Amino acid sequence: MAHYKVDQDDWLTIYLKYLLAVFNFFFWYFCLLLAIFLVELVAGVLAHVYYQRLSEELRQHLTRTLAQNYRQPGAAEITASVDRLQQDFRCCGSNSSADWQHSTYILSPEAEGRRVPDSCCKTVVARCGQRAHPSNIYKVEGGCITKLEQFLADHLLLMGAVGIGVACLQPRKHEGKYLGLGATLNLSGTETWEEWECGLRSAE
Repeated sequence: MAHYKVDQDDWLTIYLKYLLAVFNFFFWYFCLLLAIFLVELVAGVLAHVYYQRLSEELRQHLTRTLAQNYRQPGAAEITASVDRLQQDFRCCGSNSSADWQHSTYILSPEAEGRRVPDSCCKTVVARCGQRAHPSNIYKVEGGCITKLEQFLADHLLLMGAVGIGVACLQPRKHEGKYLGLGATLNLSGTETWEEWECGLRSAE
């Protein structure tokens, strides 16, 4: 009888240790989920909050880059980025094509009478920028700034919404299966944006 009681006590001890191990596992597992939840929630909120600030900084940097750095010595990467920006976003100038009239390049003999860079043209050919007619160049209301702000809004606010959505969905479980949400933004113009940003930062 005493031997049976000892065996029973050993079994209870093993059982309690097993329960403690399982409890510790789930405790740290849910702590990890909570940490992921908070990180994604903060990322989503910050993406929304800093949109306006980033938009204003881009407006200032782009205007200065077009006026001072385009086709200047040592600024080949900036020039290529601006050209691709205007072609891919189908825009001309920071706020309008008239911004190019203050450009160091356009005011120089090197421009050969161009009123805007050739990259403003709907069909790019040599010296097509000499004719700044709406039928020839992109006349977008608000210029490239409007296009960039829309690009930022589409990406940052979408990523913010995805981040908040993932944070809200992740803790949910159904029959032990993890419910998660992942998103990869691979939209046209993404490489253009990154290249433009690199060129813009190097101009500062």
